[in-house]
Amino acid sequence: MYYYIHMANPIKLIIFPVKDADKAKTLYNAFLGVEPYADSPYYIGYKVGDLEVGLVPNSQDLVNYIDVEDIQGSIKELEAAGATLYTDVKNVGGGLIVAAVKDADGNILGLRQQPK
Repeated sequence: MYYYIHMANPIKLIIFPVKDADKAKTLYNAFLGVEPYADSPYYIGYKVGDLEVGLVPNSQDLVNYIDVEDIQGSIKELEAAGATLYTDVKNVGGGLIVAAVKDADGNILGLRQQPK
């Protein structure tokens, strides 16, 4: 039995790739009804309830992230279920660790481990 990923693990972060950050911000501000809490050249983040919506300029990947307790164990569990590693584990700042796998159809599934 696996313990790394739970059956009811909601998506916590959705990343949208954008080509023009300024145009995207105007649209997402109107669509979500809030201003971004983070606004940098590499990431624009919105908090909407328990969900975070991120815009990533110059990216091509739509990624949905879930939070996990053990990112390495979660990767192994997903690989055993048929996923392949897409982006290796990395600390993106403040102790937040992320990684991603791809399913058999090429969809990207993101994993986040919150700082301890």
